Amino acid sequence: MAAERIGKYEIRRLLGEGATSAVFLAWDPFNQRDVAVKRLYPEVLRDQDRGRLYRHLLLNEAALAGKLTHPHIVGIYDAVISDEEAYVVMEYVPGGTLEALTCPGSLPAFDRVIEIVFKCTRALDYAFHRGVTHRDIKPANILLADAAGTDIRVTDFGAALHTASDTTQISGIGSPAYMSPQQVREMPLDHRTDIYSLGVVMYQLLTGHLPFESDNNYSLLYRIAHEIPPPPSEYRPEVPEALDTIVRRAMEKEIENRYQTWAEFSHDLALAFRNRSVASDHQAIPEAEKFQTLRGMAFFREFADAEIWEVIGLSQWSRVQPGTVVIKEGEAGDHFCFLAEGEARVRKRGRLLNVLTAGECFGEMALFSAGGGVRSASVDATTECAVVTIRGRSLQRASDTCRMHFYKAFLEVLSTRLSLASSRIANL
Repeated sequence: MAAERIGKYEIRRLLGEGATSAVFLAWDPFNQRDVAVKRLYPEVLRDQDRGRLYRHLLLNEAALAGKLTHPHIVGIYDAVISDEEAYVVMEYVPGGTLEALTCPGSLPAFDRVIEIVFKCTRALDYAFHRGVTHRDIKPANILLADAAGTDIRVTDFGAALHTASDTTQISGIGSPAYMSPQQVREMPLDHRTDIYSLGVVMYQLLTGHLPFESDNNYSLLYRIAHEIPPPPSEYRPEVPEALDTIVRRAMEKEIENRYQTWAEFSHDLALAFRNRSVASDHQAIPEAEKFQTLRGMAFFREFADAEIWEVIGLSQWSRVQPGTVVIKEGEAGDHFCFLAEGEARVRKRGRLLNVLTAGECFGEMALFSAGGGVRSASVDATTECAVVTIRGRSLQRASDTCRMHFYKAFLEVLSTRLSLASSRIANL
């Protein structure tokens, strides 16, 4: 029977068991929150060789993941690593792992697959820019915040390689079915091995099958190194060609032919959303597309990835038809907007003041006006538009860093508009 307490953490129930450790749902009485506690088995600790290896991996997980603060990477809160006890305390993510979505009878919709994989690419790109290669990407190491949603957390950085340190690369680390050809051959590794492994995860989410299957590891590793897998559409004919292409490029045998950066991988996933053969609901704007849209706006150029995801969580996205009045002159309002797509007119008392195009913000003066947020002009759509709306009280809930970037960007917008107005007056 599991101990009722691990350190100061009160054990609620067993979440899962592996070959070397068990994960428990526990209660942190000091911070008043649920946590997950990953604890090495006592028999592993007593084994001199295995104990040394797995203590090292657990310490690596705590040390590296603790430095990675990202909305799609599991947070590490605490760790105890000694000869007698070894556990790490982390964020509890209640939706289970991606393994539940890799069975032929429970495959997720294509748009959900893309959103999940897209968020993984952003998390792993963040880790890469901090010198970390995961080396063990697989469905069991990707957690769902909600079993039915697309919000994910990448976990288990125990096998990670930190390129900024003198850490010796341990051979044989990783899960065979998800290993890249370079990992199989025990070649020096970089982030492109994770790109391959995530390609395998995407393949499995699309088809319910691994690209290579075998009765023994030797045969499996040979196939990974030498054979070309069938495209996902061979298992599931309705898989769009665009997704076949993405998986094929992520899983290229030769590292030079694979995606060279996470940004390339993310970009192709975002483009797939715009393909009508993928998106089932043309009115919905997927989160991957939202991220790419905001990332491409000059207004958000100084926002970190984590802050872009924060903005997505604060905002409302909608599509409006030509002629729709988005903001009406004389009405009160506490929100501001960005034009994500399309074109709109700014008019005051019927007179045209300006034409807005994608990437521009409007309505922000209501946040700073002493007049109670009364609109001084109207904005109406001249084409079909995608509009991003953020309310003032939502902005107040944002992190200090996120708000600081908003206010700095607003000042730049105001400065540009004043400069343009001065030029127009000078030319009268």
